[in-house]
Amino acid sequence: MKKVPEFLPDTLSSRQSTRTWQRVFTITYIPVFLPSPTVFLHIGHAKSILLNYGMAKEYNGKFNMRFDDTNPTKEKSEFMDAIIEDVKWLGADYEDRLFHASDYFDEMYEDAVKLIKKGKAYVSELTAEQMREYRGTLTEPGKDDPNRNRSVEENLRLFEEMKEGKYEDGALTLRAKIDMASPNINMRDPIIYRVAHMTHARTGDKWCIYPMYDFAHPIEDAIEGITHSLCTLEFEDHRPLYDWVKNECEYKNPPRQIEFAKMYLNNVVTGKRYIKKLVEDGIVDGWDDPRLVTIASLRRRGFTPESIKMFVDMCGISKAQSTAEYAMLEYCIREDLKLKAKRMMAILDPVKLIIDNYPEGETEYLEVENNKEVPEMGSRKIPFGKELWIEREDFMEEPPKKYFRLFPGNEVRLMNAYFVTCTDFKKDENGVVTEIHCTYDPETKGGDSADGRKVKGTIHWVAAKEAVTAEVRLYENIIDEEKGVYNEDGSLNLNPHSITVIKDAKLEPELGEASCYDKFQFVRNGFFCVDSKDSKPGAPVFNRIVSLKSSFVLPKN
Repeated sequence: MKKVPEFLPDTLSSRQSTRTWQRVFTITYIPVFLPSPTVFLHIGHAKSILLNYGMAKEYNGKFNMRFDDTNPTKEKSEFMDAIIEDVKWLGADYEDRLFHASDYFDEMYEDAVKLIKKGKAYVSELTAEQMREYRGTLTEPGKDDPNRNRSVEENLRLFEEMKEGKYEDGALTLRAKIDMASPNINMRDPIIYRVAHMTHARTGDKWCIYPMYDFAHPIEDAIEGITHSLCTLEFEDHRPLYDWVKNECEYKNPPRQIEFAKMYLNNVVTGKRYIKKLVEDGIVDGWDDPRLVTIASLRRRGFTPESIKMFVDMCGISKAQSTAEYAMLEYCIREDLKLKAKRMMAILDPVKLIIDNYPEGETEYLEVENNKEVPEMGSRKIPFGKELWIEREDFMEEPPKKYFRLFPGNEVRLMNAYFVTCTDFKKDENGVVTEIHCTYDPETKGGDSADGRKVKGTIHWVAAKEAVTAEVRLYENIIDEEKGVYNEDGSLNLNPHSITVIKDAKLEPELGEASCYDKFQFVRNGFFCVDSKDSKPGAPVFNRIVSLKSSFVLPKN
């Protein structure tokens, strides 16, 4: 078995045989930002999921996935189901090792009783406001709770009455008895149990007291035999309390909490409060809107688990806070798809091209490679006829210098087809070009001329008769990158042009039968994915995953 590096200190005695145990890593959703299943996971959580799972695989350990369901008021099955789907989609296989904090409520209660009997916990009558007043500040020590020196017998009685439901929510709490003068505020007699009359999704009405996360987390880890509990850096100040709980509760072979820096991505929205507002205000169409960076959004937009893993690997793991560019995430999906996706022809802003000398009513089928960089992906046949669709930007009546596409008198190559020469065009009453006329050279089939003449421009096309009309959505960052994420009042600085919906894109006929999550490269337009929410059989909707142009520069080694 490989030795765990210094970043992940070995928690076992050197006398213990490595053959008699397995390191266990856990993904618990509090250390990875989440207080409970109350939100969809985002790209930052992906880092933690892949780190935990990757460490378990690399060091021949086990990977536990656990939900912190200690706060039933905010938890929803919708979020829990989404989290499970996200973790599986990322490839983090937890097998049958899915746990919940509620699995251990009985043990947590017994541990709380143990602390009371040891004189390490007491029942408090302070209100939340009084608690804040007594806690002190970063520069001033706290004051002792008036109830701090209750007798063990009195604390046991009150705690039992809390459990029996004799007190209203917030009336009493159970506090750990540590040190009100500690420089670490988390150690100033933190609350470990509170009264909360709530029906729990898994335990029903059995409990009307619930443990706080800082008390529950180390107990869960200890019961499951976790050796390395990895969490984000903001929990570093909570580690002394984590250690205090596991030690005072007298667990053998206690777990070790180790922190790492969060993943910050420039100009994206990850705060659940902001995402929730975007959803509730109808600015986005749900937690999986492709403009967001929740894992569900990235999946719907067309990102792959492999691209996200590549991104996480490139960002690295450290204790130093850092930020990554969204362009790097886009680079990763381009790298992943360029050798996986078929290269298809789609016209997003169509204008009719008519080949006047092509035989009337005839359709021929041309052999086209699916991906020239990957010959083993094979080829397909696409229809070609007298009338085609081309991109409107591929024709200009009066072109500037170095414009090599269609204009009157110019010859270009129709990709994989023939050379054509523009002879005429028509406009409507508003001066908008409606038709472009040309002639073709039948001796240039396949895109090469027998006489060796060269053309500088190549344009793509779709046969008009067989074309599929489909909706295509072009996404940009939901944040106005030039102005920053937030306005002066703290609101989000939204980009009003974050989505462009094209209703009448013209596509190759094969694309009309594409299924949800199928991914393609649309020649010259980018990588696209079939939308999983709004597509219907025979009527796919396509989301642009990413354009073909990249602003990301790969760092030199």
